[in-house]
Amino acid sequence: MSLIHPTAVVSPGAKIGNDVEIGAFAVIGPEVTIGDRTRVMSHACLDGWTTIGAGCEIYPFACIGTLTQDLKYKGGRAGVSVGDNTTLREYVTVNTGTGDGEITSVGAGCLILAYCHVAHNCAVGN
Repeated sequence: MSLIHPTAVVSPGAKIGNDVEIGAFAVIGPEVTIGDRTRVMSHACLDGWTTIGAGCEIYPFACIGTLTQDLKYKGGRAGVSVGDNTTLREYVTVNTGTGDGEITSVGAGCLILAYCHVAHNCAVGN
């Protein structure tokens, strides 16, 4: 059973796996998918067409799946993919891909430390 803090804002369209923990004041958008046993801590923001794998940890103030900062972006369904057992520490940002159907990906078993930015269309391996 998932544990969602009463102050978290979870869109009805979000797909939340089993045993997911969502902390206080976290925001989860309508197109987000969160895998089993993932922990989203307080004040984290997950938005856009974002898929988070199982067993991940997302720390406070991380911002995952917001629009690319690339000025070539013209709309469309660009997204973010994060593999299983990945940790995204405080203030990490991972922006969507630039073009329709493009993704920014962070592989499985990664540790992305505080204040890092994974930019549009980057592919960080396992």
